Amino acid sequence: MGDPRSTTITLTDQAPGSIEADALVVAATKNDGAVRLVADHGLDAETAGHVEEALAALGAEAGAEEATRLVGVPGVSAGLVVVVGMPSGRASRAERLRRAAGVGSRALAGRGRAVLALGQSGPEEAAAVAQGAALGAYTFVEYHGVGKAASTRPGLGEAVVTGVSADEVEAATADAVAVTEAVRWVRDLVNTPPNQLYPESFAETVTGRLSDAVETEVWDPARLEQEGCGGILGVGQGSGRGPRLVTLRYAPEGATTHLALVGKGITFDSGGLCLKPGASMVTMKMDMAGAAVCAAAVEAIAALGLPVRVTAYLCLAENMTGDLAQRPGDVVTMRGGRTVEIINTDAEGRLVMADGLVLASEQEPDAIVDVATLTGACIIALGERTLGVMGNDEELIAKVTRLANEAGDTAWPLPMPEEIRPTLDTPVADLKHTGERSAGASVAATFLQEFVGRRGEGDDAPVIPWAHLDIAGPAFNEKTPWGYQPKGATGAGVRAVVALARDLAG
Repeated sequence: MGDPRSTTITLTDQAPGSIEADALVVAATKNDGAVRLVADHGLDAETAGHVEEALAALGAEAGAEEATRLVGVPGVSAGLVVVVGMPSGRASRAERLRRAAGVGSRALAGRGRAVLALGQSGPEEAAAVAQGAALGAYTFVEYHGVGKAASTRPGLGEAVVTGVSADEVEAATADAVAVTEAVRWVRDLVNTPPNQLYPESFAETVTGRLSDAVETEVWDPARLEQEGCGGILGVGQGSGRGPRLVTLRYAPEGATTHLALVGKGITFDSGGLCLKPGASMVTMKMDMAGAAVCAAAVEAIAALGLPVRVTAYLCLAENMTGDLAQRPGDVVTMRGGRTVEIINTDAEGRLVMADGLVLASEQEPDAIVDVATLTGACIIALGERTLGVMGNDEELIAKVTRLANEAGDTAWPLPMPEEIRPTLDTPVADLKHTGERSAGASVAATFLQEFVGRRGEGDDAPVIPWAHLDIAGPAFNEKTPWGYQPKGATGAGVRAVVALARDLAG
């Protein structure tokens, strides 16, 4: 958490106008044709009136991505005031605050210190503003060379967030920092070029970063073969960089609930022998985002000291076309002994995830959640900003969906119709790994469900509650920045998983 590119987060109960800073960020909305500052902005009446008159003179609309700059505002120590529009819509108030804060911090790239007074009150809203400001200021310049180094603009140096009482500052700051740093780490991992981040280096990065509170274990190809993980081995056998499985264990004293996480970690996806078109490969360094989310979520959960046991399985492989590449028609034996006929080598993610789900099930946790950039079909169904939630337990699906939306990871449940399962039948093996082309997201989830185990022996034992998060859409933003989301990796899914862990911890 000592990244010099990080934005320092400071929460305070001071009046915003009195704080020495380079800039002050406030929020406005448009009602009945007039632009007004949001309530609880913390400025005196004269200052607020001056700002609103200036906005009217400039023709400001207070739109969701609008940032209006004002100078010489009376009653404000900062030399610059930035007024951002407060977004409306179905998002929670905390999420709307995050987005507004992100717009403000993006407008202040290169500034040293900014105060944010967006009408937030209480620790949860203050933490949301802090998250939005720090994430909006995110930059990824690790690979800028001599051609760009001199012109690279840093992000915002420090975000000072008002609206929290003195006795709430410490806890609210810890929450904001832990979640923000986890999201930033995911962004860094996903943005890293695939010649630098591959299964072995990914495993080394994770094990080298996590604190002593998290136990780590790495299985190399030899150990994967010994353990019968044919899904991970099959996908990775076409690459000169062998697969890995990383297990993370966080087991705080007194924890009574056990959450298992499984993350898809395809560090680059060429499609294998069922080769992707060239244009479709450009962003395939992001196909390991699910594993990154699980690793970062464990870090945040441990940093927050949440009293819940968490075990995460990062299923890491590179899907390439080398001499030993997996072929359509191959049959692989998964962890646990089930056989799978390979149909399309570009449907590789569900194969590595299946091994992880079996391993997770063997521990008989209270719940399993997997996170994966699994299907383009989910993007077709839900768009580029919404993750899909599927699973075998309606209560868990509803809880994950609700908590994800509250935390800012926009989510929507998708069905798994019973007629899909017969499309996975094959005379060659126990099942094949693809079905009919329609309802592709649900087909993939139905395949995964086959590898979720029971809590106890026998067919009468209860099936372990399981939820599948398809983050194919929101994990990577190929378009212009918006809110606190930059172009490139977003870190989508981290907050949903942390929120679920917090809920399970009680």
